Amino acid sequence: MNRSTTILLNLVLVGCLGLFLWWAEGNLDGYKIQILNLIAVNIILALSLNLIYGFTGMFSLGHAGFMAIGAYVCSILIMTPEQKVTLFILQEALPWVQNSHAPFLVAVIAGGAVAALFGLVIGAPLLRLGDDYLGIATLGFAEIVRVIANNIPRVTNGALGFKGIPDHANLWWNYGWCLLTLYFVIRILNSNTGNVFKAIRDDETAAKAMGIDVFRIKLLSFTFGAFFAGVGGALLASLLTTIDPKMFLFTLTFNVLMIVVTGGLGSITGSILAGTGITVMLEWLRFVENPVTIGDWTLPGIPGMRMVVFSLVLILVILFRREGIMGMREIHWGTVARFMKGGKA
Repeated sequence: MNRSTTILLNLVLVGCLGLFLWWAEGNLDGYKIQILNLIAVNIILALSLNLIYGFTGMFSLGHAGFMAIGAYVCSILIMTPEQKVTLFILQEALPWVQNSHAPFLVAVIAGGAVAALFGLVIGAPLLRLGDDYLGIATLGFAEIVRVIANNIPRVTNGALGFKGIPDHANLWWNYGWCLLTLYFVIRILNSNTGNVFKAIRDDETAAKAMGIDVFRIKLLSFTFGAFFAGVGGALLASLLTTIDPKMFLFTLTFNVLMIVVTGGLGSITGSILAGTGITVMLEWLRFVENPVTIGDWTLPGIPGMRMVVFSLVLILVILFRREGIMGMREIHWGTVARFMKGGKA
């Protein structure tokens, strides 16, 4: 399929998405719209982690930390000085925190940029570690960010966090950033840099023997992933309108990792499918946390039970389909064309 046809079909698909979002705004209730928003944010986070882990082979567990950085930076910038006066009741906010204000677009970019800066700074020493050690170190980084956020009340309002964050992150903003993230990831993976990412993932020793500066490329991938994790955190903060340090526990990273592994390490399509399916199922499974009455017998609800169920599902996926839904395969227009003709996808 030639390039012009592919571009035209992509534009048609984006147009269909725009029509669906326009229809959803006028016809769906707030709960369903919230789920659609969460799908977009989760896809952004899954793509960012898949870039680091699935395509470059770096086992990172620091996503919650980057999300927290993006969320706090964005929140500080989009809240008005008047809001901050009423929020900071433990201690008065620092002057630069109190007086900072910016449009939502600038705030989201700033959240991603600060997260990327932290990714660059911590990546420089940590990426010299390998495999499991890198995972433990990045997990430690995420926990350090959370503890610091809990203990600098003049910047983050401490354990109270932020309430009443302006809810700018609607369907258009979230899916706009989702499409931008998708476009960036596809472009970089289809470039020579993307080929180098995959070469490092497949055989780091062979990549070094070919003259590739493995450390520099790893740091580049890690920084890109941190940027979009920060963007995802910024959008999530505005979507939920409230954040606090307890929100950024390891379970947040686990949720994103679950999407990436279920969809398939090294598959963009898998991240999109799993991001959509898991977000919907996590909401649908809330019924298992409610009391169940069967005749005269009542089983009390168990908070957190849906995560237990989903953890079991993840174990089954790892046991019986280790490569995930898509493995490393992708669905593209050529695949669709072959399927329509009755051929093998």
